[in-house]
Amino acid sequence: MSKIILITGTSTGLGVQIAIKAAKAGHTVYATMRSPDKRETLDAAASEAGVTLNVLSLDVQDSASVNAAIDQVITAQGRIDTLINNAGAGYVRTIEQASEDDVNWVMDVNFMGVVRCTKAVIPHMRKARAGHVITISSVGGLVGQPFNEIYCAAKFAVEGFTEALACYVTPNFGINFTTVEPGGIQSEFAANVMKHVESTGGMLEDEYLPILQKYVGGAQTRQSGTDIYQTAEDVAAVVMECVETSAPPIRKRTSKWGEEFTRFKTGLDPDGTKQQALVIDQFLS
Repeated sequence: MSKIILITGTSTGLGVQIAIKAAKAGHTVYATMRSPDKRETLDAAASEAGVTLNVLSLDVQDSASVNAAIDQVITAQGRIDTLINNAGAGYVRTIEQASEDDVNWVMDVNFMGVVRCTKAVIPHMRKARAGHVITISSVGGLVGQPFNEIYCAAKFAVEGFTEALACYVTPNFGINFTTVEPGGIQSEFAANVMKHVESTGGMLEDEYLPILQKYVGGAQTRQSGTDIYQTAEDVAAVVMECVETSAPPIRKRTSKWGEEFTRFKTGLDPDGTKQQALVIDQFLS
C-alpha cells in the first residue's frame, strides 16, 4: 500500500537515501529541509533514481515552520501515514568545555525537533487511528560514549520519549513508534561534527586534549573498517524495513556491530516490545 511519508533533514546523507528509497518503493514522499536552496544533492539523487519528490521547507527548531509544513501535506493529501524524524546534529566536546548555548542547541535539534514534529502529526494520526513515527536515534541513545555526553543525553531523551508514547498511544490509537539506532554512518554527519568543533575553538589545550585525540584518532581508524560504519544507503534500507512491516519494532539497530555493542542494554528485549508489555501491565491494566 502506498503511503504518505514526511521526512525531515533530507538535504544530505541519510535523509536523501531514505527519501529516494521510499519514493522508489512507490510511496508519496515529502522531503523536507530547513533551507530548500540546499536541495542540490537531493535533486541530483532523485534525478538519477528517476523518482519524484515533493520538497518542502521545514525547520525542526521552529514550531511555526513544522506546523506549516505538516498542514501543507494534510491539505494536499488528507493524511500523513509515516513521519520519519531524521534531522539531527552531532556534537563532540566534554561538558566542561561546552557552552550552555551549545548544550541548548544540541538538545533542541536532536530532541525538541523530534518532539515538535511528533506533536504536530499525532492529532492527524489519532484521528485516522493509524500512523507510524520513526525517529533516527543512535546506539548513543542506549550507550554513553566519550565526549558525546550531550549528544547521548539528547538521544537517550528520544528513546524515553518513544518508549513512553508506545506504551499508551499505540494500543489505544493505533499509532506505532520506532527508534532506529545506527552506529557510525559514512556521510557528512561526522565531518560536520568536526567542523563544529573547529568553529567553536578547535581542540582546546587542556587535560582533556590527549583523551580527545585518542578518541578522534580511533574514530578515523574505525571509519576505514566495515564493522562499525555503514553507508547511508544501508541504514536507509533498515529504515524502510520498519516502514513496510505490519508489526513495527519499538527499537531497531541497523547492523550486527550495533547489536553486539548494545547487547548489555538490549539482550533480553531486542525490539523493546517486552518492556512495553510490562509497562502496560503495571500502569494501564
